Amino acid sequence: MKMVMNMAKIHIMDEILANKIAAGEVVERCSSVVKELVENSIDANSTEIKIELIDAGTREIKVTDNGTGMDREDAVNAFGRHATSKLTTEDDLYRIETLGFRGEALPSIASVSEVTLTTSTGDVGTIVKINGGKLISVDRGDARKGTIFQVKNLFYNTPARLKHLKSLYSELGSITDYVNKIALSHPDIKFRLINNDNEILNTDGTNYLLKTIKSVYGLNVARKMIEVSASDDDYTVYGFISMPEVHRSSRNHMVTIVNGRVVRNQELNRVINDAYHSFKPDTRYPIVVLEIHVDTSLVDVNIHPTKMDIKFSKLEELKELITNMIREKLHHKNLIPTADLDSEPKEEVNRPKYVEQTLVLEKEIAEPTELELDYEEEIIPINTDFVEEKTEETILEESQKENNQEIEMKKRMPEMYPVGIVHGTYIICQNEDGMFLIDQHAAKERVNYEYYMKKMGNPNIVSTPLLFPITIELSSSEFVYVKEKLDILRDLKFVVEEFGYQSLLIKEHPAWLPQDYVEDSIRKIIEIIIQEGKHFSIEKFNEKVATMMSCKHAIKANQYVDMKEIEQLIYDLRKCDNPFNCPHGRPTTVFLTNYDLEKLFKRSGFENLK
Repeated sequence: MKMVMNMAKIHIMDEILANKIAAGEVVERCSSVVKELVENSIDANSTEIKIELIDAGTREIKVTDNGTGMDREDAVNAFGRHATSKLTTEDDLYRIETLGFRGEALPSIASVSEVTLTTSTGDVGTIVKINGGKLISVDRGDARKGTIFQVKNLFYNTPARLKHLKSLYSELGSITDYVNKIALSHPDIKFRLINNDNEILNTDGTNYLLKTIKSVYGLNVARKMIEVSASDDDYTVYGFISMPEVHRSSRNHMVTIVNGRVVRNQELNRVINDAYHSFKPDTRYPIVVLEIHVDTSLVDVNIHPTKMDIKFSKLEELKELITNMIREKLHHKNLIPTADLDSEPKEEVNRPKYVEQTLVLEKEIAEPTELELDYEEEIIPINTDFVEEKTEETILEESQKENNQEIEMKKRMPEMYPVGIVHGTYIICQNEDGMFLIDQHAAKERVNYEYYMKKMGNPNIVSTPLLFPITIELSSSEFVYVKEKLDILRDLKFVVEEFGYQSLLIKEHPAWLPQDYVEDSIRKIIEIIIQEGKHFSIEKFNEKVATMMSCKHAIKANQYVDMKEIEQLIYDLRKCDNPFNCPHGRPTTVFLTNYDLEKLFKRSGFENLK
């Protein structure tokens, strides 16, 4: 009788194979290798980190730092699976203060490349060579304190991964994007990025964030960044946000940093972008660099091997803090864009203070400088819906309120005097500092928008009866959506009833609807309810109605307006909470300094010529 031996089907995976599998998550492309090596350098307390690439890292990646270095034993052990110096107990996992902690990166990188590690603590150095996860040699090296990590022929033994590497430009772009962000998260470290002997980035490590922004984005962007800060019991937020005129086509330039770690969080990105609402086009995104400091017990970064995803224990509090911080700063800042006629403005030119504040980086900045003035005065709303008998005391109080409003207006948007119109569209104004161009349609849109938003939020809205009720016929599905929201219309002082099977009868409407466009406006408002459908929210509804009404009833291009109407428009615009942009985010006003005008006509520098 023949015996059948049962062979075990489950066995322990070979360590090199396990590391290759782990590399599939940790080492996705060249930028993944750069990320892991640079983060190790930062955790080693380096103050200078140099990243050198050959062919965007596909042939070689070399990271050199001046950190603490490793002795011979640690240099070898560092390539062991889950070997780390950053976690010693289970409790450490809930208070992570370093960028790396898993112990997967080095063995994963070494399993799919040829690695040479040169390191020293300042005594005898060590050189470790590993090819495809196999230890080749361990030799003595020089005593230079720090570490040099050299990675060659990435993915040479995993052809499928090598085949799917993108173009050299794409790989270099990914690496540059990461190094830019890590440099912004650690302005106290000097970073250099070099590809094929061409320097791409060089920061100075002076621990001044605005100078790092200048190195990453250039002088023109850095001149238009606004310093922000806020804190509560759990969070401290500091950083720079771009003026609304500076925006990009993707969210990639909204950089959020939590305890020194660049993170991804869609909720935070949405909150930041929403805080700019109506200050810029909805399809564009600001440049923002925010450092968030929080107790490590309130965040969890142990979600994905890349360690970029993060969860907050008190996210709502953080969202509210950031929203209020950005909105407060934007609402107390002169945001009129200036004409960039010269990338290097002359230092000796006399400019108005609010222009000088945006040019703080024209010289090398040795010390952090306050870029703007903070204004504490409160804008006092005036309720115009009621007229009552005024005492002498009331008149004095109102006079004081008007003075406060005028002071606030001058701080945000200077006084200007109209002198003409170009193409029936652009109002030309001037003051002692220069010339202003105002888009009459965008300006009137902004004035209308804030008027309608205030009216829709006012519980004392007055309604106007219709001589002939308006009948609105709808499809069956549309009727269902609108029927659910009849209370919204009634709160706005519409008197509306169901009329027949699929129709509504409008008997009264709020008094703020323009008399010449009542029926058209009502139909547009009902269309907005239908468009929102299941995702209806009162905030979005009010926003869309106000935007629609403001655009429809604004002054059009080539529409004649007399000087009295222009003066009233400018006055109304200056009283707006945001006089700088229409509801769609387009600028209402552009400013040219006296120097800009002189330069256009070649008068600057020729003062002595007759």
